[in-house]
Amino acid sequence: MPINILGMIGVSAPATESTVHIVGGGIDPQYITDFSKAHEDAGFDAVLIGHSSSSADGFAIAQHVAYQTERIKILLAHRPGFAAPTQAARRVATLDNLINGRLLLHIITGGVDADQQRDGDFLGHDERYQRTDEYLHVMRQVWTAQGPFDFEGKYYQVRRASSEVTAAQSPHVPLWFGGVSEAAKPIGAKHCGTYALFGESLGLVSDLMRELDGLATGHNRSLRYNLSFRPIIADTEDAAWKKARQILHNVETTTKKSTKAPEAETAKRLSRLIEEGEVHDERLWVPIAAAAQGTGNSTALVGTPEQVAEAIAKYYDLGVAGVLIRGFDPFNDAVEFGKELIPWIRDKIRQRDEG
Repeated sequence: MPINILGMIGVSAPATESTVHIVGGGIDPQYITDFSKAHEDAGFDAVLIGHSSSSADGFAIAQHVAYQTERIKILLAHRPGFAAPTQAARRVATLDNLINGRLLLHIITGGVDADQQRDGDFLGHDERYQRTDEYLHVMRQVWTAQGPFDFEGKYYQVRRASSEVTAAQSPHVPLWFGGVSEAAKPIGAKHCGTYALFGESLGLVSDLMRELDGLATGHNRSLRYNLSFRPIIADTEDAAWKKARQILHNVETTTKKSTKAPEAETAKRLSRLIEEGEVHDERLWVPIAAAAQGTGNSTALVGTPEQVAEAIAKYYDLGVAGVLIRGFDPFNDAVEFGKELIPWIRDKIRQRDEG
């Protein structure tokens, strides 16, 4: 089946051309419009709107993006625990109707204590995922219950909850999930339809998918998988590696490196990849992930557009259903990916499906 190709949009132009983080900044409505249209014109299927404790409101950004585009879907990052799940469920369903069923919801519980605490959440890491379990249980009931329902949990209690609005999509807005800690994996496998993973080696991704599939089977469910990469492409392989090394230099000189070890499990995993060498599976390049301490889904795929597309297709061979690709020069790279990389990816997948 066709592969799902996502991008990611920011809300204001980045300060440098070697951008690790795209979430945050002020807000520039025209930039958001242009960035979203660039992704739609480039042939992306969806764009991710990220979340942090200080960034612009994603629901408002999603509505703006939808009204400025025609077909592209919107993967909205949503952090549970800061609104009642009944209220959030109605808000999500309302937005899905207003934008004609183009909404996807990405559940990110949060792996960094400091970011949570800025919004007043002082629960510990593992307990946050226990809360997410209840949150998603209530949300899904709001979307699908035939009548009022009660729920009695540790974190949430509701009496005769109901909603007069249902999502435009059936049975509800598709749920994505991020997080690979031991506390996160059982919750994601229980509730989500698509599990979003950062780009690691073929072997590590295969192992993680096998583990998550086993957890999902316990709930009589099956999962789809999406991987995130930072492609670095050029007309020749040598030029691509030269470009990659320049980006690494820029990241190293502009990124303030913390003396603390990464806190989120995803960041820990990406940081550890460098221990097995700089290059994995021929194209996966990890020094930028090490320099950025695993943040910003910063593992790169380096080569010509055809070579990077083939590397992505090998993950498709494992059963990966989609990829999120974004560059270190986010706006211009999105345009370039549409001209060079996305056609190659779709062609590689089409050949496999027809073969």
